Amino acid sequence: MPYEAKNFDHLLGMLGFSEVMLKNHFTLYQGYVKNFNLLNDTLVALEKEGKFGAPEFAEMNRRFGWEFNGMRLHELYFGNMRHANSAPKGNANAPMRMSNPLGEAITREWGSQEMWEKDFKAMGAMRGIGWTILYHEPEANRLFNVWVNEHDMGHFAGCTPLLVLDVFEHAYMLDYGLKRADYIEAFFNAIDWRVVSARLKR
Repeated sequence: MPYEAKNFDHLLGMLGFSEVMLKNHFTLYQGYVKNFNLLNDTLVALEKEGKFGAPEFAEMNRRFGWEFNGMRLHELYFGNMRHANSAPKGNANAPMRMSNPLGEAITREWGSQEMWEKDFKAMGAMRGIGWTILYHEPEANRLFNVWVNEHDMGHFAGCTPLLVLDVFEHAYMLDYGLKRADYIEAFFNAIDWRVVSARLKR
């Protein structure tokens, strides 16, 4: 069954994100879904023809993780944001000083939730393009802020992404130019911490 692009139009009107930039970003995400499906269909056809040693078989398999992760990371990114009008009162866009298991885990790992936020934002502001991800490592029950340079490189195997920040230029330059720190602040104001906390499974 082919994958279908999810609809994130409920984010339109989100403070700090113009409609044009969001729609452009949605279109880019939809491209990953389309390309993954096309790539998968092509690989299935090559396999049926027995072309396992063909150069295109090798190159398309190398591309497989890029397209799939490009799809999934965007879904996690859009999924961990919320339009201010869509949240119930008291939803606490109060990321810090959380008293739930995620807040406790962050405090245990970094010493304070403020220190975690400083670390995550600094990583997101580093030069280069990629993703900043708060990962949960279930075996040792630890948290890590991780820089992922490309969709298919730098991920922590076996870990669960809890909070995903897109820092490729298409995510912010239309609205913020080179002011990436301002974009990161807008992102933090838009995080749906209920979603992020629910991703923590122990």
